[in-house]
Amino acid sequence: MLALVVAGALQAPTASAQPHDPADRYDDTFRKAAKRSFGPAFDWRLFKAQGMAESNLDPMARSRVGARGLMQLMPSTYREIASENADLALIDNPELNIEAGIAYDRRLWLRWENDSIAEDRRQFMFASYNAGRGTLLNAQRRARQRQLDPRQWRNIEKIAASVPRWRHLETLDYVRKIEVNITRLDDRGRIMKAGATARGLKR
Repeated sequence: MLALVVAGALQAPTASAQPHDPADRYDDTFRKAAKRSFGPAFDWRLFKAQGMAESNLDPMARSRVGARGLMQLMPSTYREIASENADLALIDNPELNIEAGIAYDRRLWLRWENDSIAEDRRQFMFASYNAGRGTLLNAQRRARQRQLDPRQWRNIEKIAASVPRWRHLETLDYVRKIEVNITRLDDRGRIMKAGATARGLKR
């Protein structure tokens, strides 16, 4: 009997017991937080792609200016979001950091409803997450001066270099990185190996 118990203990774990890829361990949190803030029809993978751009999904990440956690929130921004949700007590808790980051995205999403065209709204949301909404409003003013539609993201890209006190290359790269990251995720939100498509086929 003892031999059988020992033999059973030494057996390889089943597939369901195998550890997930660390990059996918917060998928349920991203999915639930996106549903809570944006509704079930919104593609939750966008926020995972954002987390990849922010911190490479590292919950211990710290920036040189003090942003913290997986979604790289400044403590002041976190406190502002947490003031509306008492459950968001700890900025360094990865699940709560994700919740707060997506709640902040939602706030920005609503603010861009009338100031962007529908197909470019997410670019404005992510850009203002990175650089602040005020910076993007300054960029829109500059676009108007150039007689360009300020609601189109491509026009913001055109005039970005002329906007004072904006580290525009960082913001533009950030938005592009999120767009690239979303193509690296399969239909379930798992990060695909290089050369694979969303259905797991080689290109």
